[in-house]
Amino acid sequence: MTHILAIDQGTTSSRAILFDAQMRPVGTAQQEFPQHFPQEGWVEHDPEDIWSSVLHVCREVMETTGVSADQIAGIGITNQRETTVVWDKQTGKAIHNAIVWQDRRTADICARYKQAGCEDDVTAQTGLLLDPYFSGTKVKWLLDTVSGARERAEAGDLLFGTIDSFLIWRLTEGRVHATDATNAARTLLFDIHSGTWSAEICDLLDVPLNLLPEVKDCAADFGTTTLLGGDIPILGVAGDQQAATIGQACFQPGMMKSTYGTGCFALLNTGSQPVQSKNRLLTTIAYQLDGRRTYALEGSIFIAGAAVQWLRDAVQIIDAAPQSGELAAQADPNQHVVLVPAFTGLGAPYWKPDCRGALFGLTRNSGRAEIARATLESIAFQTRDLWHAMQGDWGADADVILRVDGGMAASDWTMQGLSNCLGAPVDRPVMQETTALGAAWLAGMKAGIYPDQAGFAETWALDRRFEPTQEQVERDAAYERWQRAVQAAMAF
Repeated sequence: MTHILAIDQGTTSSRAILFDAQMRPVGTAQQEFPQHFPQEGWVEHDPEDIWSSVLHVCREVMETTGVSADQIAGIGITNQRETTVVWDKQTGKAIHNAIVWQDRRTADICARYKQAGCEDDVTAQTGLLLDPYFSGTKVKWLLDTVSGARERAEAGDLLFGTIDSFLIWRLTEGRVHATDATNAARTLLFDIHSGTWSAEICDLLDVPLNLLPEVKDCAADFGTTTLLGGDIPILGVAGDQQAATIGQACFQPGMMKSTYGTGCFALLNTGSQPVQSKNRLLTTIAYQLDGRRTYALEGSIFIAGAAVQWLRDAVQIIDAAPQSGELAAQADPNQHVVLVPAFTGLGAPYWKPDCRGALFGLTRNSGRAEIARATLESIAFQTRDLWHAMQGDWGADADVILRVDGGMAASDWTMQGLSNCLGAPVDRPVMQETTALGAAWLAGMKAGIYPDQAGFAETWALDRRFEPTQEQVERDAAYERWQRAVQAAMAF
């Protein structure tokens, strides 16, 4: 039993990666699945598409590598967070499509609770804000909207879970209804200080406690699957951003990782004590091992790589994502086009769900290159927003080590631009499959075939460090234009 199977269930695709005993990826399989947009601001997935894609990629990677179930010591799961599924306890069938983390349909529900003065109490317990991003109001919407759902929930016939819970339930054929502390911490229903579901908030949102999964450590026994040719235990679970934090070995306070995928998510390890943000960041659980919680400050940007997809699919000024950096490098340096990519609202530190995207500074000579550059720069500017907010909460003079990952981290142009914008070094690791690696390490450590935290941290290796090359006055002028553009977009 020398391998670990990592399931990386993302927003647009599901992947399975097999790691060997040295934590090296030896095989990968990936399958995209459809996105559903029933109306403006709504985003859904068919849970059956997620399930079938996960099962397919697991079987495919085992077949292509020739690795059988009796060679796999455990499964690690990492998943898109906050995406919400409610399913029938007997059949396992969802009562409605999964409501995706990007979905904004519960904005009015959140606004009502804010107006009632509930947000401070919710934040004090959960570390989160009253925003449609999180699972709690999505569950409420499902129970209030789907015919008969509330009655079935109160009778104990339904179960709720984020995607990890749904996959565990399906993989164990209904034997285990569980989640880990990192996913629970993103539901708006979990007290991150006591490590338990909050009866008070569940009552506030009309969510029956019997709907909720058991909460476990990130490395724990989540049951056994027999669907992959033999018995394989599920031993590790973490939400995708926490899994990337683990995979980047950000185990010390002051270490920060920023992942550039569909969105951008930055987590700063703050140690054993939660830091209450004064700058509208989130306080969350970075990981929980042996019953001990390690906390983080998190900044969530809804649109990062999705803006490059917009360039490719909607605006059609590039054919493939890697072309964006090449095109941006050709932009006229004397033009200052700014894109605010608020396609699904603005996340941290603004939290404006109704804001929409805008382009500023266009001239008669503005073209494809300038728009591409503005798109990539918007990702750096949004990261700087988070960077400043974290410095304000954690301490402006604190020494922060930034490690990057995700698909966009492969772009040298984008990462150099990020370093310039921040005025700080940006470290890119050799191993860029950090999310899957984090899930794999959790399972492998629990199985006893991978090293402990200290040993794992020693395996982290630097690919390239990007140092700022831009003058301070130029950096600040560009950021000031960004701030003006954001204010204008929010005013519109």
